[in-house]
Amino acid sequence: MDAKNRYFVFQIDEQRYAMALHTVEKVIRAVQLTCLPDAPQILLGLINMHGRIIPVFNIRRRFNLPDRRMKIDDRIIVCHAAAGTIAFTADRVEGIVEFPQDQMHEAQQAFPEIGRYVDGVGKLDNSTVLIYDLNRLFSIREIEKIKQGIDDGRMTGDDSSDRGSNDGRSRTLNDGF
Repeated sequence: MDAKNRYFVFQIDEQRYAMALHTVEKVIRAVQLTCLPDAPQILLGLINMHGRIIPVFNIRRRFNLPDRRMKIDDRIIVCHAAAGTIAFTADRVEGIVEFPQDQMHEAQQAFPEIGRYVDGVGKLDNSTVLIYDLNRLFSIREIEKIKQGIDDGRMTGDDSSDRGSNDGRSRTLNDGF
């Protein structure tokens, strides 16, 4: 497999998504998240992975999908973005694939209106896989702002509509997200 054509495929609800394999560091089972007061709604919380504090983003919110409770069989995908290490949750991990050229289309060709975050669209087992650019999905500015808020011991959103109602508690798998 050509390293630049290798993609990591995951699922949220019934839709398959992918991102460049080289951006994925690790996949872990769902764990308790530490929530922060006044955190933007795009931030689910933090995880401590071997002493590294990693922000966990709400990818469902970014995809305009309905929120749901984290389940014990969900996965947390830890990735390397341009601004640092981040994570997000997925319902299921499917694995690594390489899309042949005839099974992949540039986002602008397939769906001009979704090019903001999407690099391309692939076909896998007669279904569509939306291939996302991690650095466009979660911008450097957005990640740095959240990391700065974590480092400063505070969290702020751009406006009050972007703030979560986190009370600073840790969330367990039984808590709603």
